[in-house]
Amino acid sequence: MKTIVAKVDLRQASSAEVIQTAAKILQEGGLVAFPTETVYGLGGNGLDSAACEKIYLAKGRPSDNPLILHISEIEELDRIVAEVSPQAKALMDAFWPGPLTMVMPRGEEVSAVTCAGLDTVGVRMPSHPVVQQVIRESGVAFAAPSANLSGKPSPTNAQDVFTDMNGRLPLILDGGECDWGVESTVVSVVG
Repeated sequence: MKTIVAKVDLRQASSAEVIQTAAKILQEGGLVAFPTETVYGLGGNGLDSAACEKIYLAKGRPSDNPLILHISEIEELDRIVAEVSPQAKALMDAFWPGPLTMVMPRGEEVSAVTCAGLDTVGVRMPSHPVVQQVIRESGVAFAAPSANLSGKPSPTNAQDVFTDMNGRLPLILDGGECDWGVESTVVSVVG
């Protein structure tokens, strides 16, 4: 498989076509790498077991390591979590969009493959405008661990992703260097 790196600048009209291409790949069960404010992510449809299996395979990630779902709107939680506690709501109000992942009770539509068979799911609303646009355009809450081979450093730019993932996915969205450079904070709001 040939991997294309496409520069994305949402101020440029040409980026709309790249975003649409990424959205189509995700809708069809494929993988796309994209920037977030923390690190680059490797995304696939989090409600599609086959797409999630592709993520595990591309990364060489053990299938007992759950994936985090990325959303762009609070309303998307209705499909992916069974309950939003008052504590979760308070954290969302304070820290979303941003580098916070919350572990919540898994909703029925979320693949067991996504959650490594657990009854919980990690959810995050990233603030990076490129990933926000891809989520909106695709209509897909996607699972997205860091876009690197398991055990290697998390990538903070498109070239790092290409070095590890060339030939493992069709598209890398180059949105520049990530702001944070470390993964999101994870908080459980279960129990």
